[in-house]
Amino acid sequence: MSGRKDWEDRSLAPHLGKFGERKTPFRTQSGREVKTLYGPDDMPGFNPEAELGWPGLAPFVRGVQPNQYRGRLWTMRQYAGFGSARETNERFRYLLEKGQTGLSVAFDLPTQMGYDSDAPLAASEVGRVGVAIDTLEDMNSLMDGIDPASVSTSMTINSTAAQLLLFYVLSAEKRGVEAKALRGTIQNDVLKEYIARGTYIFPPGPSLRLVTDTFAWCAEHAPQWNTISISGYHIREAGSTAPQELAFTFANAVEYVRAAQKAGLPLERFLPRLSFFFNVHSNLLEEVAKFRAARKLWVRILREKFGVEDEKLMRLRFHSQTAGSTLTAQQPLNNVVRVTLQALAAVLGGTQSLHTNSFDEALALPTEESVQLALRTQQVIAEESGAADSVDPLGGSWQVERWTKDLEEESWALMEEVESLGGAASAIEAGYQRRKIGEAAFAAQRAIEEGEQSVVGVNKFEDGGENRPGETFSLKPELESEQVERLERYRDARDQAAVGAALDSLSQAARGEGNLIPQMKDALARGATLGETSNALREVFGQHRQGGGA
Repeated sequence: MSGRKDWEDRSLAPHLGKFGERKTPFRTQSGREVKTLYGPDDMPGFNPEAELGWPGLAPFVRGVQPNQYRGRLWTMRQYAGFGSARETNERFRYLLEKGQTGLSVAFDLPTQMGYDSDAPLAASEVGRVGVAIDTLEDMNSLMDGIDPASVSTSMTINSTAAQLLLFYVLSAEKRGVEAKALRGTIQNDVLKEYIARGTYIFPPGPSLRLVTDTFAWCAEHAPQWNTISISGYHIREAGSTAPQELAFTFANAVEYVRAAQKAGLPLERFLPRLSFFFNVHSNLLEEVAKFRAARKLWVRILREKFGVEDEKLMRLRFHSQTAGSTLTAQQPLNNVVRVTLQALAAVLGGTQSLHTNSFDEALALPTEESVQLALRTQQVIAEESGAADSVDPLGGSWQVERWTKDLEEESWALMEEVESLGGAASAIEAGYQRRKIGEAAFAAQRAIEEGEQSVVGVNKFEDGGENRPGETFSLKPELESEQVERLERYRDARDQAAVGAALDSLSQAARGEGNLIPQMKDALARGATLGETSNALREVFGQHRQGGGA
């Protein structure tokens, strides 16, 4: 200790003159100032056993499994979806052949917003940013040749999460696989849509009802399915800081837990199936600290706000994805390095599941070659880096422990601000989260433009972007017309009277207070489309407009 004190007491001026140190503070993208040196004085009274515990035991700072990846590696779940269900199925099978261990489905904007591919608002968007799924036939094509009993499937879908889950269940049942055998996740996190992403349909109240109806239905019929993936990913993509990502994600989680309790669901019935989805940015140590703080925060929330004592209900399970917002169109091959750093941070932070972005995604949908390289990045980290060989390898680093503690406290303070506004839904109505994220995004962009934050190839080491890939992916121009033709044939072949009666039953259920999922499943099984079931609910619930109201 005396050596450190002597070092601090000396004038640093001669050293700065000799070795140099820039005058502007070193900061992370989140604005966290980075000290020259971290040591015991940064963690006074630090007691590792009391504050960190042990891996596999609350507060899980060091991981939710006692042996972490020594028992089983994280799930390598590459996100994919484009064009038709048949094309996406081909990409899925390609990835599984290359060693991917779980599926992750991206849906196009019409599917996310509850519109069929022939809706006027769907024009020019069909299959563009994900796969178009209008019908049960589309889901059958998406999963053709893939055994739903042997692979877990994640679906990034929110406002129409119930329909996509039911399409998946119906498709599996047709192949003889019961819902109780299915493993996977639907994102189903509609609150973050009002904050950061915008693919909402209904006002918050009815949207929360659909979420909790799905909780209850899955608890009875699909007990292995993760009924929600509460997402900080899109909050960070919108420009938030690391503590804002944690705070607003967990504030949404608190809202969902309270909504489920209000609907009469006991905690032990749905808490085990909650999962989370976080972003991974490029500051390796801040991101590692963020994930460690997240596990501790979740335990603190469940204990202090809900009185949970059973440690089995407190494990924070999360998927992570490298940051799309950090990918650059300038010198895109540099993105390979960014993705590698971010993936390493996720692994060192203890993720359960990981997607690595492809380097060309700032230019277009990824090619098969760039997708394979993204998957190989995970495999090299797993097999060659040594990062997965021990549990919490950065635990005990003074800098990581200081930042873990800081992120916990900063995030908790922001959560309490949300609570003071009446909770996440009320804060959303007041525009609180969007305002805070907007301020953070503005500050981050200004730091880049003024050169305070370096982005290689953009504001530093610019050289004309000569390392562009040779070719990028392009969709077939006839994609949309072919999807619309399939949809028309599907409608013509069904029993129209049965579909109409089932949609009427769904509308009637929406006007009542019972669980909507059985009526929705019946309508989809009889041939109703995603857009038709969404319209049946729109007629009852109305449609949310930004700024409030339907």
